[in-house]
Amino acid sequence: MGKHDHPADHNDYDDYHNQAAAPRRGLVIVASTRAAQGVYEDESGKTLATWLTSRSFDTSEPVIVADADIPNYFAQLFGDIASLPQVVLTTGGTGLSDDDRTVDELAKYLTKQLPGIAMQFWQTGLHATPLAVCSRAIAGTVGRTFVMALPGSVSACRDGIKVLDPIIDSLVGMLEGTHVH
Repeated sequence: MGKHDHPADHNDYDDYHNQAAAPRRGLVIVASTRAAQGVYEDESGKTLATWLTSRSFDTSEPVIVADADIPNYFAQLFGDIASLPQVVLTTGGTGLSDDDRTVDELAKYLTKQLPGIAMQFWQTGLHATPLAVCSRAIAGTVGRTFVMALPGSVSACRDGIKVLDPIIDSLVGMLEGTHVH
């Protein structure tokens, strides 16, 4: 057998699902000065972490970072690409306030942008509010990690989940080098 030959009972679909069963990690970051100060308990990050866990990503409690600390946090996190999880989702810091820095800081580290995911997120959000298009959501990759910045509301995170849920396994598979045709 040559290096590209496969046994008769082999198929790429099985390879994809066997690889998808391997341990996967997720990270949720909440960009919120008020949550970091204990003024309120964040729920949007918990929503994302619960979803990632339900999709078999080993995901700890969300990391809460004050808006002003996002640049340093991202520098440290994305400074070691080899240790990144397969998925990093952020919530908060996507608005128009002066301290909303998440999108601008995340954009500095993107290897590739995935504008179609952000566009679908906005389309989904428009069913609930015309202000959905005012979000500066962004999606892309940092090395082999999928990253997306979502607004800080639970409803916006649920919209993000609606967009990501049908594609997350394939997206992570593509980043891991598995191609199902």
